Amino acid sequence: MREFDACIRYLNTRRSAGAIINIESEADVQDVLYLLLRPWIIDLNYESPADKSANRFVIKDFASQSGRFVIDAKYIRDKDHGKNISKELHDDIEMYRTHPRCDDLIFFVYDPSLFIPDQRALREQIEVARFYGTGGDMRLNCHLIVK
Repeated sequence: MREFDACIRYLNTRRSAGAIINIESEADVQDVLYLLLRPWIIDLNYESPADKSANRFVIKDFASQSGRFVIDAKYIRDKDHGKNISKELHDDIEMYRTHPRCDDLIFFVYDPSLFIPDQRALREQIEVARFYGTGGDMRLNCHLIVK
């Protein structure tokens, strides 16, 4: 995922016909991530519904049962979304906190126009191990990648 920008740049400057991959939505980000990761993560599942919680279904972008992780892609579409992304991520964390096959929750946030006002503060809020379960014996590790 570190090479996301380099791959997009390569594909979009390789030919004179223009952009091959035009990222304008969260679905576009998901498609590129899937193409980059699927050859390396054989059991990577795309867009499967997670458990229902609080009358809400969560659609996890990608999951690996053998790796016990979920990847949730985000596309920052405007300044307001960038300012409020922390709440969206925290809501997602609450939904995955008790998921039986998710030890690591990885947020991949594509912010091409740099609408997130303070990436460092966001990282400090998100990249905290969360303990739950009776006695706090279970753990959800949260990771944040912003490109």
